[in-house]
Amino acid sequence: MQLTHFTDLGLRVLMYLSEPRDTPVTIGEIAEQFSASRNHLVKVVHFMAQQGWLATSRGKGGGLALARAASQYRLGEVIRTLEDIGDLIDCAEPPCFLRGRCRLKGVLDEALRAFFAVLDRYTLADVVASPTAEALVVLHRMGLQARV
Repeated sequence: MQLTHFTDLGLRVLMYLSEPRDTPVTIGEIAEQFSASRNHLVKVVHFMAQQGWLATSRGKGGGLALARAASQYRLGEVIRTLEDIGDLIDCAEPPCFLRGRCRLKGVLDEALRAFFAVLDRYTLADVVASPTAEALVVLHRMGLQARV
């Protein structure tokens, strides 16, 4: 299983914003720091703001921030939402002859539950703890220097 680029960017945005700073963080800055398409990042940020995960402000001095403490973002919930994961396989479309008599779906459903059970044990705060925190500080400094 591989996460989509959308989810990857969403996680990077949350991690980047977890490091508090005095100046606002912009989409352009994040795009530059992660070598990401600004247009794609706009879609990711918009979606996350709709989920209530990000606080956004427009205009001069505007930017992005986490809407709540990093400890309140469960990784399983974030990834489930960004990925829009339902079932790994759909036995109804296209119709499968084995439907109702096959053990594969049950095994895959169990594996997906286990995957998310592990992710739900961790928060954004857990994954941005040391040594990630120090790396984020350096990344922020690079972003600030690029703006000067």
